[in-house]
Amino acid sequence: MAKVSPRTLSGFMELLPEQQMKMERMMEILRQSYSVYGFTPLDTPVIESAEVLLAKGGGETEKQIYRFMKGESDLALRFDLTVPLAKYVAGHYGELTFPFRRFQIGKVYRGERAQRGRFREFYQADIDVIGDGKLDIINEAEVPSIIYKTFTSLGLERFKIRINNRKVLNGFFAILGLTEKAGDVMRTIDKLEKIGAEKVKTILVEDFGVEAATADELLKFIETPGGTEGILAALESYKGKNEVFDLGAEELKTVATYMQAFGVPADHF
Repeated sequence: MAKVSPRTLSGFMELLPEQQMKMERMMEILRQSYSVYGFTPLDTPVIESAEVLLAKGGGETEKQIYRFMKGESDLALRFDLTVPLAKYVAGHYGELTFPFRRFQIGKVYRGERAQRGRFREFYQADIDVIGDGKLDIINEAEVPSIIYKTFTSLGLERFKIRINNRKVLNGFFAILGLTEKAGDVMRTIDKLEKIGAEKVKTILVEDFGVEAATADELLKFIETPGGTEGILAALESYKGKNEVFDLGAEELKTVATYMQAFGVPADHF
């Protein structure tokens, strides 16, 4: 019989005792912090029906999941904790009290090439507030505020939480006449930190037919300086030009105000 060398698959985690103890301590701090704010623990199966996991996905998601057949059952390993949460809420809708606040810490699996910052097996630590209808906007400020307090409990200091409002960007696209190209523009500006402003502008102009002046205006808007106060002030100069933009800007201002009230320092978001 051939001798088998012990090895851990690339992209999968296996810690020595000292590191595992640190990991356990981190997860315990997360559990304690989430519980203080009224989030209850939840655990969902690692293996789900592939049909359920791909119900809202497909495309890239289907390429990334670990999928296999067991008899006639088409199964897959969960690739995040969000889709299992949606399944859980749908399946237990009549038994839950809303808003439903849950936290879950668990391993997820992605069948992609392992590299720096990308693993095939890793932990996610999620908190979510599920409403039965519209949720108060205060939740949009409370969740990042909990993240701030959790990070500081872990001893982290140098971090910044980014908050946004999709209505602001969608409204701004409408102001610039880019609504029909919104998907292509969004995917391009998402590469800003990786490839820089000049390359982003080149792609917008040459590949998607965006006017050079419009691309400049878009990049100027995205890179507005001055921190939270500077950004909110810049938004004011565009108000009155699009209803969706105005609504998003007002909501963003409200969230920023609540976050300050919750004790998040201005230099941390």
